[in-house]
Amino acid sequence: QVQLVESGGGLVQAGGSLRLSCAASGRAFSTYAMGWFRQAPGKEREFVAAISWSGDSTYYADSVKGRFTISRDNAKNTLYLQMNSLKPEDTAVYYCAALPHYLSPARYSDYASTKRSWGQGTQVTVSS
Repeated sequence: QVQLVESGGGLVQAGGSLRLSCAASGRAFSTYAMGWFRQAPGKEREFVAAISWSGDSTYYADSVKGRFTISRDNAKNTLYLQMNSLKPEDTAVYYCAALPHYLSPARYSDYASTKRSWGQGTQVTVSS
């Protein structure tokens, strides 16, 4: 089991940047692909980005491609999401998750609706 704690959210103006962190406990972190998800008020949770266990492969939702960068440091058991050129529509609670080994990259986005429990997340608010 991997326990995860998100941090780094805050209030930022449109066009600004934030870097989210996800601290993991347990030695299994480096064996999991990891993902970021978000949920805006009144909307369903959605996939944002994912990264393979080695960091060699990354995947992004079309809405954030070119603006967000996912990365990981397995030595520090930490996942990151660098968010640039933020827009008001990026306002949401952001969550990280360890992606099940049976899940193929094509199904990562489905995990937003199938995962049963989530951490507390970190709030990102982008003002216009």
